[in-house]
Amino acid sequence: MKKENSIGLFVIRVAIAFPMLVYGISKLINDIGFIKDLLTALGMPSFVAYGVYLGEIVAPIALLVGYRTRLAGLLFALNSLVALLLTQTGAVFTLNAYGGWAVELLALYILVALGLFFTGGGRLAVSSEHRWD
Repeated sequence: MKKENSIGLFVIRVAIAFPMLVYGISKLINDIGFIKDLLTALGMPSFVAYGVYLGEIVAPIALLVGYRTRLAGLLFALNSLVALLLTQTGAVFTLNAYGGWAVELLALYILVALGLFFTGGGRLAVSSEHRWD
């Protein structure tokens, strides 16, 4: 069977971008007050919370269509890492109720997004010739 790397990269892009986009849309609808509160408690300015829209709406849309995939993957990974550090740091060395790693979803987001940073989006993308594609 012939390898179809571009189809595989497209599936990977959709697999991580669509679920994260749902999180971002939820934050658009329900506000990001809890993120502002987390950042303020750490002594950071609350406006930094608006960066979540870049990581959970802009980056996933860019990944879905394949625009600047490498840059979007890096932004996506950084957003997921910040989410892990803000909300899940205490769970990094724990298991969930079913025996899985408590932070597995965020870890998968980070690692797959980093993989896209290194590979790019493949041929099935609106842009594939720029160095950030």
